[in-house]
Amino acid sequence: MARPDMPNELAITFLYYRDLPRAMRFYEDVLGLPLVIDQGWCKIYRICPGAYVGLVDETKGMNKWTAEKSVQICIRVPDVDAWYTYAQQEALDNLSELFVNDEIGIRAFVFNDPEGYQIEFQTATRPGA
Repeated sequence: MARPDMPNELAITFLYYRDLPRAMRFYEDVLGLPLVIDQGWCKIYRICPGAYVGLVDETKGMNKWTAEKSVQICIRVPDVDAWYTYAQQEALDNLSELFVNDEIGIRAFVFNDPEGYQIEFQTATRPGA
């Protein structure tokens, strides 16, 4: 059988939480992401067109919460400096300094969400990066 030849509709990265309401407040109130699909114990937020993050109650999802996180959500923005100023004002957990990675052409910073997932905000420092 041939692979289906049709466009994908969206992509969702699922993260698992012990305290779903706390995670929801963070993604809605701090990051300002809109809730677009509410499945009860799973909340799906739009990061940008075509990119979504799903917050899942770990007691009901296919996976469980773990203390060690090996996932990073990266959000590219037009003005990383404005977001960094905001992140400092919000005193986000484990907030890094702004850094430049010339090898991949970004200016960025990272912080942790309420249950330890790392989030990176970045701006390209050169075309095509």
